[in-house]
Amino acid sequence: MSALHPIVAVTGSSGAGTTSVRTAFARIFAHAGVRAAWIEGDSYHRYDRVEMAREVAVAAAANRDLTHFGPDGNVFDELEGLFRIYAATGVGRHRHYLHTQADAERHGGLPGGFTAWAPLPADTDLLFYEGLHGALVTDTYDVARYVDLTIGVVPIINLEWIQKIHRDEAVRGYSKEAATDMILRRMSDYVHYICPQFSRTDINFQRVPTIDTSNPFTAGAIPTNDESLVVIHIANPPKIRPDYPLLLESLAGSFQSRPDTLVVPAGEHVMAMQLLLNPVIARLIEGRDRARSAPSK
Repeated sequence: MSALHPIVAVTGSSGAGTTSVRTAFARIFAHAGVRAAWIEGDSYHRYDRVEMAREVAVAAAANRDLTHFGPDGNVFDELEGLFRIYAATGVGRHRHYLHTQADAERHGGLPGGFTAWAPLPADTDLLFYEGLHGALVTDTYDVARYVDLTIGVVPIINLEWIQKIHRDEAVRGYSKEAATDMILRRMSDYVHYICPQFSRTDINFQRVPTIDTSNPFTAGAIPTNDESLVVIHIANPPKIRPDYPLLLESLAGSFQSRPDTLVVPAGEHVMAMQLLLNPVIARLIEGRDRARSAPSK
């Protein structure tokens, strides 16, 4: 953690819906006048798309799984290094993973590849990470120790799979069979490297459908906001400082299921994020300003 150079990390599995959190934070940062360094977790994968397919086949021939969830599929040293250096100095380097043709045209390169490593923008107020490993801790790496605010985005597992399958088909051109095979191969790494992170987060947002999603592999569509609720667990009340009366008054249809848990209609969850996290970001920036104005010892 760093008072001078705060880090905010949103962590969630593939298909979890972390993009909606990015939308919420774009509004939060605009409201607070914050200039963020935006980091995409996929840019810390070890292999480009062609290399990954080759390495997955090599691993399968050796009777082991290689996935983007585990250490063999990522450069955790680079990710931890970025967080450590940014927390200490406010600088670092990053790159982009080019998911689509549009990404490739925007940044230059080929779909499924990476841009070259480049310095972060200068004079940012904080670093914002969105990806798979924002609260990662292993025997070798500890990314979580550098993060000042950690948010988990965790739809129930069937919904997560539905969203992944539909996104992989629509955006990345994968077949349903290929997306399903990827889910199966990732299961061990999901249990060991993804799930434990949600016990380290300060707050979790879990989307729950209110319709039948018993078989995610035959679902014809992703449940809509009108067909979903979002369960918000405030795991770190001293950091989040939720004003429950204000939240319940402001978010139509919301209720508390436990003293530390708020349930809102899915259509209200971006507003809930803003109400809950606007003050947290403001406090991080206030703490940064105090640290920077404090006399040197």
